[in-house]
Amino acid sequence: MAPVKISHVVSFSSQDPRYPVENLLNPDNPRRPWLSCPQDKSGQLKVELQLERAVPIGYIDVGNCGCAFLQIDVGRSSWPLDRPFVTLLPATMLMSLTDSKQGKNRSGVRMFKDDVVAHACNPSTLGDRGGWII
Repeated sequence: MAPVKISHVVSFSSQDPRYPVENLLNPDNPRRPWLSCPQDKSGQLKVELQLERAVPIGYIDVGNCGCAFLQIDVGRSSWPLDRPFVTLLPATMLMSLTDSKQGKNRSGVRMFKDDVVAHACNPSTLGDRGGWII
């Protein structure tokens, strides 16, 4: 299954002007991460992305730049606004507590295969119309 292009950023919680959220839209330049605003002390970043078309998700590869945990929720653009997203990938540790505190092993790639994402992407869970939002 070929990678699916991210169409655009729907919303985001914070960004560093030097490392904006739009960097997520350019997979050809992995050296340009998306980072939080230096003044943002919340410890969390959230982004809502629109895929270019509705597709089954069989795997997800995530490049990490200092993120300790990751959770991925999915939905459809056709859903009512009050319908919650479905968790595709439950909160997953990308860095150990020691690495996080010491600033070690801050970058890498994690690959999540179909056995991890299969249930959430089941058509009975998501329905069959509209674009997917991650």
